[in-house]
Amino acid sequence: MIDRQHLKIVRAIDAEGTMTEAAKSLFLTQSALSHAMKKLEAHFDVPLWKKDGRRLTLTQAGQSVLGLAHRVLPQFEHTEAQLRRFADGKQGILRIGMECYPCFEWLLKVVAPFLKAFPDVDVDVRRAFSFGGLQALHGYDIDILLTPDPLSLDTITYTPVFEYEQVLVMDKHHPLTEKPYIAPQDLSNETLITYPVELSRLDVFTHFLTPANCTVKQHKTIETTEIILQMVAAGRGITALPKWLVEEAKESELLACRSLGEKGVSKTLYLGHRKAQDVLGFVDDFIALSKVHTP
Repeated sequence: MIDRQHLKIVRAIDAEGTMTEAAKSLFLTQSALSHAMKKLEAHFDVPLWKKDGRRLTLTQAGQSVLGLAHRVLPQFEHTEAQLRRFADGKQGILRIGMECYPCFEWLLKVVAPFLKAFPDVDVDVRRAFSFGGLQALHGYDIDILLTPDPLSLDTITYTPVFEYEQVLVMDKHHPLTEKPYIAPQDLSNETLITYPVELSRLDVFTHFLTPANCTVKQHKTIETTEIILQMVAAGRGITALPKWLVEEAKESELLACRSLGEKGVSKTLYLGHRKAQDVLGFVDDFIALSKVHTP
């Protein structure tokens, strides 16, 4: 029978690659780790890993157990963390995942009043996910997902928070400011600066350039919004951001915006959350606050 320790061992083997390192990460001896897994393999009469030189590689059966580990272990760990916080007199922690880089500036406006209203609740914000934001939400790694691109899942509800326009941003002396709106081919000789995410998550590509079979001369990535705006204001390139973010930026007087296409690119920010009852007791309150503090 599979138990929690088996799941932890398979996850450690996949992460570390060797029995020695896996055992160290779990504070087990190699013999104890090996004995536990041989017993499981004997029970089902199927190998879970094979040796590939000095490393261990999971078999198809092992990959199946790993998938279960990724789904179940985060729920164990989340519940145990909650219990420890209850024991310390804390109400809990709200874990927010972000698939909208520029929305971090807006999120700060919601977190501040939330922390004031819930002094015994902490907030953790995560931008990196092993298997994507939706899977992290479904797997209890996070409690709320901020995303402009919701994907349907029976267990997840998406609450629309606000609409915004994604615009092209340039320094105010850029030649493109003479145009009433930007056409895809207008960017063929431009340096585009974006966040370091997949092109499939960048609206300027998926909703504007790629459908028109166009691209840019050069594509650079920068992690922070502030640096992106400073680079654009200095004439080092152009970018695409929510219009509200540009208008609120301290560099706004040095920048100019134009719609992407004659009709523009309209987006909506959603908060994804599990359909199950709000057992934490404060997810629904955060969502209600988010609707009040819109850009």
